Amino acid sequence: MYTYLIVQILATIASGIAFVFLVRFFLKREGVRGVLKEKGFIIPALLLIVFLTTAFFSGKTYPPDFAMPPFMHSHAPGGATPSIPLFGAMKFFAQADRFEKVADISASTAVPPAAQKPDEDNIVRIELMAQEVIGETAPGIYFNYWTYNKQVPGPFLRVREGDVVEIALSNHPSSLHSHNIDLHAVTGPGGGAVLTNVAPGETKTFRWKALSAGLFIYHCALPNVSMHNSHGQYGLILVEPKEGMSPVDREFYVVQGELYTLGELGKKGLVAFDSEGLLDGIPNYVTFNGKVESVPRMQANTGEKIRMYVGNGGVNLISSFHVIGEIFDTVYPNASIGGALEKNTQTALVLPGGASIVEMTLEVPGKFLLVDHALARMNKGAWAVLEVSGDERPDIFTAVTSEDSNH
Repeated sequence: MYTYLIVQILATIASGIAFVFLVRFFLKREGVRGVLKEKGFIIPALLLIVFLTTAFFSGKTYPPDFAMPPFMHSHAPGGATPSIPLFGAMKFFAQADRFEKVADISASTAVPPAAQKPDEDNIVRIELMAQEVIGETAPGIYFNYWTYNKQVPGPFLRVREGDVVEIALSNHPSSLHSHNIDLHAVTGPGGGAVLTNVAPGETKTFRWKALSAGLFIYHCALPNVSMHNSHGQYGLILVEPKEGMSPVDREFYVVQGELYTLGELGKKGLVAFDSEGLLDGIPNYVTFNGKVESVPRMQANTGEKIRMYVGNGGVNLISSFHVIGEIFDTVYPNASIGGALEKNTQTALVLPGGASIVEMTLEVPGKFLLVDHALARMNKGAWAVLEVSGDERPDIFTAVTSEDSNH
C-alpha cells in the first residue's frame, strides 16, 4: 500500500540532494569546460537522472481497466500524475500507525429486515462510532476513509414514525479529527450535529422523535462538511410509516459517493485527498458503497420483487440512478413516503444529500448493471452488479437466429 508513496518521497528527496550537489559543484568553478569529464559532476548527475526517473514511475497512472465490469471494457485514459505534497505525506506517515487497515471498506448491501425495536422504556437506542481508517478503493489503490463503524456508507438505520430515538456517537481514540452526525430525519438544530461534536475518545448522546416517514441521509456536519462527506462519512436512515413498509422479497442498500484524490484516475498505492478537485467538483472516483466493485454484491432470483434504498452522499454530483435492462415498477421521488409515486420509470433522480426508493420485479435472469447514467462516471467506478438467477424467459427476452428470422 505504501510502496509507491515511499519510493516517490525518497526519490524526490534524493533528487533534491543530487541537485544541490550539482549546484555547489558549478558554483566552485569559474568555467564550465571539462566539467562533463569530472567525477564530481558525473556521479551527482547520474543520481539525479536515476532518482527523477524513479520518482516518475512511482507516480505513474495505470489504465483503469478495473473500473468497469469484467464483461465490459474501459477506454479511459491514463497519464502522468503530479506528486503528492511532500510535507503532507511525511506528516501522514508520522501518524499512519494510528489508522486501522480495513479489509473491505464497502458496507453490505443487506438491509435490516425490520425497524429496530425500542427497549423496555420505549426508546430506540443506536450506537455509532466515528473512525478514520485505511481502506482499498480499487485493487492496489488505498484511501484514508472517515467512517461510521468502519464502513462506507455507515450502517443502515431503520426506525418507525413516532419512535423516540437515542443516538450515542463515539469518536475512536485513533481519529485525528473531531466528528459529529447530522441526520436529515431529525427535527432540531443541525439534525443532531450541534449536540454530537465529539473529539477523539469522546462520546455524546442525544434524543429525538421521528416525526416524518421517509428515507433520509445522515452525515458528518463538522466543518469542513464537504471534506468529511467526501471521505465517506455518510449513510441512510429509514423512518418507516407506522404501518411499516409494504412487503417485498428482497431489499438492498446502495449509496453513491465521490472520492477526490491527487493524481489521475488509476494512481497506485495510498492516494492523498485533493481539496482542489473537491472545490472544482471533479472526483477521481465515483463509487457505490465506497469502493469499485470486484465481485457482485447483490443476488436475487427471477420472480422476486425487490426494493432498493438508494442514497447520494455527494458532495457535488447529481445521480441519475438506472438499472440497465430493468424498468422501475415504482419510484418514491426524493424518497418521500406518503407523497405521489412514479410508475414504470427508467431513471431515478438522486440529489446530493438526498435519496430515492425504487422497486422492480425481476422477470429474467442475468447480470444487471446499476449505474449513474451520467455514463462517463462508470470509468470512475460508478457501477454495481445485480446478479439474478432463474429460468430463462424466451417469451420476454431471447436471441433471434437466422433460422428463426426466415419463418
